[in-house]
Amino acid sequence: MVNKVILIGNLGRDPEVRFTPNGQAVARFSVATTEKWRDQQGQLQERTEWHNVVVWGKQAETCGQYLAKGRQVYVEGRLQTRSYDDKEGVKRQVTEVVAQTVRFLGGGSGRPAAEASPLVPPGEGPAAPPEEDDIPF
Repeated sequence: MVNKVILIGNLGRDPEVRFTPNGQAVARFSVATTEKWRDQQGQLQERTEWHNVVVWGKQAETCGQYLAKGRQVYVEGRLQTRSYDDKEGVKRQVTEVVAQTVRFLGGGSGRPAAEASPLVPPGEGPAAPPEEDDIPF
């Protein structure tokens, strides 16, 4: 079986970096991808999809340091769905991309990149995310 996602898009907001009680960094941000096509009448159509991305470990800290809203990014990872209770106690579900590789691309209005765009190699994050109790948000 295969669970693999590859996205190239723009950040919809600055990464939010937090730390689990055991000191593990976790970054969350959204990525917008846009599909464009011509309909039967020849009119240009456009649809934007928003993807929630989660990054763990050292690469989460790097994302927090270098990424900003509007910055173009390449994300490779897997889909994961989790449940949580919202502030009103209602059970919710969210599907996220758990990133194994994040590459910072040119473009966007983010913070200036280092001389070479950082490439965060796979395997720097945990093999499996920590237990739900360790996630601070």
